[in-house]
Amino acid sequence: MSLTVENLEKNMAKLTITVPAAEFTEAMKASYNKQKGQISVPGFRKGKVPQAYLEKMYGPEMFYEDAANTCMENSYPGALDECELDVVSRPEVDITQMEKGKDFIYTATVAVKPEVTLGDYKGIEIEKVEVEVTDEDVEAELLNVQKQNARNIPVEDRAAKMDDEVTIDFEGFVDGEAFEGGKGENYQLTLGSHSFIDTFEDQIVGKNIGDEFDVNVTFPEDYQAADLAGKPAVFKCRLNGIKETELPELDDEFASEVSEFDTMDEYKADIKATLQVKKEKAAKNTKEGLVIDKIIENASMEVPDPMVETTKEQMVQEFAQQISYQGLSIEQYFQFTGMSKEKFLESATPEALRRIQSRLVLEAIVKAEDIQVTEEELEEELKKMAEMYQMDLEQLKGLVGDSEKKAIMQDVAVQKAVDLVTEAAVEK
Repeated sequence: MSLTVENLEKNMAKLTITVPAAEFTEAMKASYNKQKGQISVPGFRKGKVPQAYLEKMYGPEMFYEDAANTCMENSYPGALDECELDVVSRPEVDITQMEKGKDFIYTATVAVKPEVTLGDYKGIEIEKVEVEVTDEDVEAELLNVQKQNARNIPVEDRAAKMDDEVTIDFEGFVDGEAFEGGKGENYQLTLGSHSFIDTFEDQIVGKNIGDEFDVNVTFPEDYQAADLAGKPAVFKCRLNGIKETELPELDDEFASEVSEFDTMDEYKADIKATLQVKKEKAAKNTKEGLVIDKIIENASMEVPDPMVETTKEQMVQEFAQQISYQGLSIEQYFQFTGMSKEKFLESATPEALRRIQSRLVLEAIVKAEDIQVTEEELEEELKKMAEMYQMDLEQLKGLVGDSEKKAIMQDVAVQKAVDLVTEAAVEK
């Protein structure tokens, strides 16, 4: 393999990678060996058709795609190591030469980690972040606990109203035709939760158990399913059940059931103390965010678009994992909310850019301040990880390789940079 590197504008680079003809020929042979068992040609036993015969009959191109993929998989990692660039995006590949008996040549256009020019990052002035726990905060937390301990009581003597949990059957139709994913049976829905599109939930209010009725809605113009976007739909519904929420009384008995305290006054005092700790932590996070935003503003860097796109895709994956814990797939989420992946990615752009800029300036501060991470600090971080994942420390260490240790130490160094600039900040 040979490599040439061309630096492009906006922190992009083009790698031209040449794979020798002999390697491309071997990759074609490997493709033939993989496919020959599925190829039948009159006059030959299955799997015994010679490669040369197949190439004469159908052209050598039948093996090109597999061979190209093999060559790129084998050569690209080595090219990354050789070029010594800090690549921060997936490659955009373009094949420039692919012919039997010749070198296989392709280009990989990639984003390169931007250089950062730091401005002021010490003594940053920010607005003072106040921490206060009010009586209203305590009452709101008590209401949450009430709701967590509420009972859902079946009701049959009245119509459905907002905040009820209803059980429905439904099937959706557009232009008189049922559409995929638009049907559900004994689906539990809290009215007023805005889980469904448009005014779906509002139209269930006032209906009684056993009622069969139509719900008319219009899909959003940017709905994730293009064939439904902007179209009116009719959902044939049946109301199977209604449950209302009954909140428990806020008294000493309630306090003793949900906490370690015997009286409501003691329980409220504990809630206030807990909220104080939470608000102080939130204030610390807010302060850090304000300081980092100012440091980003004072710095200069040119973030390549593919780096932002890669981060946005990571954010989609993170969100999908979060909602999976609630038993919901990302596709279901998009369907129920009227969101689409394209709209999600668009809305994620500012946060993705901010994530990148934040990491870049903090890493630049680590370098400028020569921040080091000791073995003791690494050990402490591994202990925290072992506790988080409920693993034995030595077992975790056995799973953490050199590259993972390096990444962990870099994260610790970045956090030390955050602490440094936050402690040096001036609150007005």
